[in-house]
Amino acid sequence: MNFTIQHRDPFTKARAGVIETDHGNIETPIFMPVGTAATVKGLHKNFLENEINADIILGNTYHLYLRPGLDIMEKAGGIHGFSNWNRPILTDSGGYQVYSLSGTRKIKEEGATFKSHIDGSKHLFSPEYVMDIQRTLGADIIMAFDECTPYPCEKNYAEKSMHMTHRWLDRCMKRFHETEPKYGHHQELFPIVQGSVYPDLRKQSAEYVCKHEAGGYAIGGLSVGEPHEDMYAMTELVCNILPHDKPRYLMGVGTPENILESIALGVDMFDCVMPTRNGRNGMIFTREGIINIRNKKWADNFDPIDSWLTPEYSLAYLRHLFVAGEMLGPIVASLQNLKFYLWLVREARIHIKNNEFHIWKASVLKTVNRKL
Repeated sequence: MNFTIQHRDPFTKARAGVIETDHGNIETPIFMPVGTAATVKGLHKNFLENEINADIILGNTYHLYLRPGLDIMEKAGGIHGFSNWNRPILTDSGGYQVYSLSGTRKIKEEGATFKSHIDGSKHLFSPEYVMDIQRTLGADIIMAFDECTPYPCEKNYAEKSMHMTHRWLDRCMKRFHETEPKYGHHQELFPIVQGSVYPDLRKQSAEYVCKHEAGGYAIGGLSVGEPHEDMYAMTELVCNILPHDKPRYLMGVGTPENILESIALGVDMFDCVMPTRNGRNGMIFTREGIINIRNKKWADNFDPIDSWLTPEYSLAYLRHLFVAGEMLGPIVASLQNLKFYLWLVREARIHIKNNEFHIWKASVLKTVNRKL
């Protein structure tokens, strides 16, 4: 995998680049639609390829390990063959899902023991096994196994967790270099920086992961309830330490504002369930602001949902679909929201290359959070 920085914004730390993988190029900054179970919920791959034109999508190790399982995934030729998605894929290691199963999991040095949310069966994710699983899934970019700490989090716990994540990273790297890709294309392993909202821990973690040569680096453990100011402060601190010639991935972030502010701090890659999950519940992101499509005021508004992104349907029609419980409603809403998110990062890229990102960002932030 190769990363080339094509342009740096002279007024912020934003940069425009391209990540080259065996399944195609990824232009950065980029937002990755979340396809947890080898599908972006409700959206046909033709939508993702032709309408959204997603450079890369994200899959999840925990969910795909449990269902359909590794035997089927390997017989299918990995996640690319199984889903017939021929562009780049990134897989999350499952660390966040294990974190979210706080009532049914135990974390120790060996790894994380948890109960399946499907049938209650017990499983152990060790750093080595997570590498083996992701070799079988075959994503282009795979993540190290880490512990995602909650917020708020006592510093003593955050520090112990961070050191364990570092030891797990060493084991992930060892196993990764002992094994080979299964399907003839290259895989790249990204380490993850942890440390909660404690600057000294974040600094220590960023410096530790830099000891491992990698194709890119991720920032984890944020967007878990901490104030946005803390998220930005930790992101800025870490971006100043991570290699400047490698892509930086801020995991699970976030709102349009979060993305724009983090691009300005030097982040290249993002993912979040917000555009699709919120879309299925009637929250629509547009270039003019945010719409709750269930509100009655849209019942007779025949303006397009978004005159440029989704001109073919009116707000009144989309509201009708939600009120009537029609499947098309959440599909159209998810499609609009992902179009908006990809429009956002691609416009950012254009303005970075034109040396005017800071001006454009200030104007966009006036509208993206506005409730319509």
